[in-house]
Amino acid sequence: MRTLAFAFLLMPAFALAQDVAEVRRMFEAGRFQQVVESAGDTAVPAVIYTAAQSHQKLGATGEARAAYEQLAARGQDDPWHFIGLSGRQLLDEQTAAALESARRAVALAPQLADAHYQLGLVQAKREDWRAAAEAFDRAAELNPAIAYAHYYGGLMHYRAGRPDRMAIHFEQFLKLAPEAPERPEVLQIMRTVRGR
Repeated sequence: MRTLAFAFLLMPAFALAQDVAEVRRMFEAGRFQQVVESAGDTAVPAVIYTAAQSHQKLGATGEARAAYEQLAARGQDDPWHFIGLSGRQLLDEQTAAALESARRAVALAPQLADAHYQLGLVQAKREDWRAAAEAFDRAAELNPAIAYAHYYGGLMHYRAGRPDRMAIHFEQFLKLAPEAPERPEVLQIMRTVRGR
C-alpha cells in the first residue's frame, strides 16, 4: 500500500515533466501557436518561458512581454524570476541589464539548463559569440533534450570559428527537431562548411 501511495506522489512530477517535454516538442516543430494555446493558464515556469519564446516567434511582442512578466513576478529567490526579467529586458533592448539578470539566474540555479540558455540568448544578442557558445554548451550538457540549445550552440560556434563544435551541435539539433523551421538553414550551413 505504501508503494502505491508513493507512486501517486510521483505522478504529478512525472506528468509535469511530460507536459514540459511536449510543449518543447511543439516549439521545436515550429507549432508556436499550439504552444501558446497549450500553455493557457499554467503556472509551470518552463512552459511559460517556452510560450514567451513562441509569442516572439509569432511577432507578438506584447504577449511575449506579458509571459516574461509572469515569470518576473516570482520571488527573487527563484531563478525563473531572473530568467523572465532577462527575457523582458532583452525584448526592450536592455542588453546590459538582461545580461546581469541572466547571470543572477545562473548563480541561483547553476544546474538549471534554461538559465544557461537565457544567458546564451543574451550573449548572442551582444554578439559575444564565444560566451554565447559556452552558455549554450552548458545548457545542452545539463539537458541534452533541448534542441534549441544545440541549434544556437551550433550557430555560436560557427560564428566563433569553431566548425567542429558547430557540426556536433547541428547534428544533434537535426536528430532532436527533425520538423524545425530552421532545418533547411542548418543543412545549408553544414553543406557550406563541409564544402570548403
